[in-house]
Amino acid sequence: MTAFLTIFLTVFLAELGDKTQLATILFASDGERNRWLVFAAACSALAASTGIAILLGLAAERWLSAMPLKLIAGLGFVTIGGWMILAHVRTG
Repeated sequence: MTAFLTIFLTVFLAELGDKTQLATILFASDGERNRWLVFAAACSALAASTGIAILLGLAAERWLSAMPLKLIAGLGFVTIGGWMILAHVRTG
């Protein structure tokens, strides 16, 4: 159960306020679209993209040990964070 909660909270917090959530908000705010359709489509899209990520993770596991994979992921997040800070500083 601890692993489930860790994964759930990590993904949940990572998804808050991202482009996917903003796009879903825009679709849901359109009065012509059924809210349940938006919910079902967004859930299906997230499930499909997560499935692809899992398949890529399984493939990467065959060629990389766990440490380099964590290092690559960590560096990716640091790079994105630095890019976002730089973009904020440039726009004032």
